[in-house]
Amino acid sequence: MIFYFSGTGNTLSVAKRIAEATDERLIAIADAIKEKKYSYQIQDGERIGFCFPIHGWRPPFIVRDFIKQLHIAGANGHYVYAFATCGDDVGLTFNYLRQDLQIAGLPLDSCFSVIMPESYMFPLIDVIDKPEKAKEKRTEGLKKADKYIPYIINKETGLQLINESHWPRTNSIVIGGYFVKHWVTDSKFSVDADLCARCGKCAKVCPVQNIAAPAGELPEWQHNGLCTTCFACYHHCPKHAINFGHRTKGKRQMYFE
Repeated sequence: MIFYFSGTGNTLSVAKRIAEATDERLIAIADAIKEKKYSYQIQDGERIGFCFPIHGWRPPFIVRDFIKQLHIAGANGHYVYAFATCGDDVGLTFNYLRQDLQIAGLPLDSCFSVIMPESYMFPLIDVIDKPEKAKEKRTEGLKKADKYIPYIINKETGLQLINESHWPRTNSIVIGGYFVKHWVTDSKFSVDADLCARCGKCAKVCPVQNIAAPAGELPEWQHNGLCTTCFACYHHCPKHAINFGHRTKGKRQMYFE
């Protein structure tokens, strides 16, 4: 089983490749949370995988909250791995993950990460990759993922094939702490009524179903407490009508086709 969370599609593209190679089921963490489904039965020989993007040099908070409530019957002795997609490096991401997995009674046998196109809206600076750079990073990221997948198939342990940080504590603890406290919110999202096509695409792509967009009406954020500020709504908008305060002004869009 492969538990995954994906916003703009980078992580889902990797998770699908792993699922195809291992012939194992994909389980969307956001859907499981909505359904309050935290208990699972593992099959003989099945691996347990966690795939997610890096948010603030940490696992997304809904991934962490889900794992802390997760119970997998018969998981003892099964191979457990994690695969993250990131814009630069992982910081202390897998340290946090190990702590969360301990609560769920699970080890972390191996961990992997690959760099994929940047999609986050940092304040003041624009880190979104230009199309040609995004294409290059996507190609290289998936190529590296394909290189790592045989390790997962063979259930190899003790591997830490990750994009390490020069300042992991600063990135994850200081910046990441501020990120979780102040940047993870849906309160700053708005829509330009003059540009909005009222197509409902933003609601369809929101991984946590936090947007309501009835046909012909402007979208409204539901404030359901699950928004991770993944910016899927912003990036997929065909009219570039969604804003996040001033952070998105004049910036590019990027999502995995």
